[in-house]
Amino acid sequence: MKTPNNRPVGVLAIQGDFERHAKMLERIGAPWELVKHASDLEGVGGLIMPGGESTTMLKFFANEGLGAAVRQLAAEGKPIFGTCAGAILLAREVLNPPQDHLDLIDITIERNAYGRQIDSSVRGGDCPELSDRPVEMVFIRAPIIRRVGDNVRVLGRCDGLPVLVEQGSILAATFHPELTEDETIHRYFLKKLSH
Repeated sequence: MKTPNNRPVGVLAIQGDFERHAKMLERIGAPWELVKHASDLEGVGGLIMPGGESTTMLKFFANEGLGAAVRQLAAEGKPIFGTCAGAILLAREVLNPPQDHLDLIDITIERNAYGRQIDSSVRGGDCPELSDRPVEMVFIRAPIIRRVGDNVRVLGRCDGLPVLVEQGSILAATFHPELTEDETIHRYFLKKLSH
């Protein structure tokens, strides 16, 4: 699957399983490159922000000037996909405890709301606009989306909760699609690059 102008998808390589995101993109035929510095974003067509520890990621963002660079990418309409901690960073409001964020999608999200690492689980969720079958979802110390703004579309639910949401070019998931063999979510993100 080609991206427009064959521009690579940037994969933020600070924490989390960024290598698994890269392997998923590779498997579905999309060019990618790892992003560690603000200057790395200059040639990308979109960005994936993996999981990790959101407060640690924020410190790295501040030191590297990545926050402003990611906001600029969003202002240019380039798609950004945040999973787990990446979704936390994209949110308008963060709870448990409150923390800085990029304010790129109108959601309120609560950190670690599913519990500790030991409470991690794999579940089937519904994404009716993307798939006619349940989508495998891996939750690891996952956040919960507590509020969805009026202009935010809920694309996926699990156990009645929104777990995949989108607003314009921004896509956020509270689970880890890169840890499964299911390509549904990454393929949907790549379609956003062509709009």
